[in-house]
Amino acid sequence: MPAIVYYLVVINLISATLFYADKIKAKHQTERIPEFTLHLCELLGGVFINVILMHTIRHKNRKIRYGIITCMILLLWIAGISFFMISQYNS
Repeated sequence: MPAIVYYLVVINLISATLFYADKIKAKHQTERIPEFTLHLCELLGGVFINVILMHTIRHKNRKIRYGIITCMILLLWIAGISFFMISQYNS
């Protein structure tokens, strides 16, 4: 398996852990994990699990700005993966 797959698994696990921890902190009204940190994890590749978690655990799904930024990051990743796959196919 390529190293990128292992990387994506690890970053998605980290991202999911932080996202779920923020949900718990929100319930208990304690200090939250900054949205910048959550978006940074998404940008690094953890966006896939966060999109799923936004809807399954119903966290940050009402925050329009957060959702827009997350969707933009997801589109960026989809474009990057598509570009990579097309370039590999044409080689």
